Amino acid sequence: MKDTVFLNSNRVDFDGKLDFSPLENITSLTKYNHSSDNEILQRIQNQNIIITKEIPLGSDLINKFPDSVELICEAGTGYNNIDIEAAKGKNILVCNLPGYSTEGVAQLVIGFILDLSSSISIQQNMIRQGNFNNFTKYLGVPHSEVQGKTLGVIGSGSIGKQVIKVARALDMNILVCSRTLKQWDDDKIQNASLETLLKESDFVTIHCPLTEQTKHIINKDNLKIMKPSAFIINTARGAIINEIDLIEALKKGLIAGAALDVQEVEPLSKESALFLMDNVIITPHIGWKCKESRQRLIDYLASNIKAFIEGNPINIVSNRF
Repeated sequence: MKDTVFLNSNRVDFDGKLDFSPLENITSLTKYNHSSDNEILQRIQNQNIIITKEIPLGSDLINKFPDSVELICEAGTGYNNIDIEAAKGKNILVCNLPGYSTEGVAQLVIGFILDLSSSISIQQNMIRQGNFNNFTKYLGVPHSEVQGKTLGVIGSGSIGKQVIKVARALDMNILVCSRTLKQWDDDKIQNASLETLLKESDFVTIHCPLTEQTKHIINKDNLKIMKPSAFIINTARGAIINEIDLIEALKKGLIAGAALDVQEVEPLSKESALFLMDNVIITPHIGWKCKESRQRLIDYLASNIKAFIEGNPINIVSNRF
């Protein structure tokens, strides 16, 4: 039986409600709540498989890994926290878990769209501040239906596809910008360039990975392309949006608002101007944190590790030399 260590299981099981038996049934599992860099090197000795949730594993650290390590499992979809080239150099496979949070993240995106279209958060803040004008005078905030509006989806992986599915149920028109052009059996879903998507969308939602090519792809130039009535939503990775440029665009009214479940630095600085903007919704990277998503994560980890042990690894994002 392979020896496996989960270096920061509390990042996933923060409420103590997850069932780890799917992993424990196939591997000798050791769990640690948290692990510093120094603790990592100590705790992975004689271990074959490492599980991490968003712990930075740079080349300096990976180059010190013992020869016993054969597989790194990133307990999530994004794996930009792991130096893939360094892992290759140590003959270590790296796998991720695409799809475990698809439903939860898509649900959050749709929630953001409905909130932004109806100014729900703005109205709640007005009421808490004792402003009842929307009751007693006239509705002084934007309030619109979503059917017939255009949703731009950047990235059409499992989450992007689920967002499209639910948005179509709301009778939204869809523009998709993706590395790979897909065939859609619905004439209300169209492939588009990034420029066209930004120009024509009422809502833009980001579902692409963070890479050298996508870092700060939403910047001042691209924000200028968007409609002044449009909203941008990010549940992918914070650094895909240049936050300085976003703040400037929001201040100038170049776009109508934003919903950000991810930020370039999490948590944001308390001094961030984003916290002071009525037309911005900030959530603490909660898209993947539904209990159902987190239990699915454990189940998918077990599937990945079982496949690796049986000699048929899946969801591999790096190959050995």
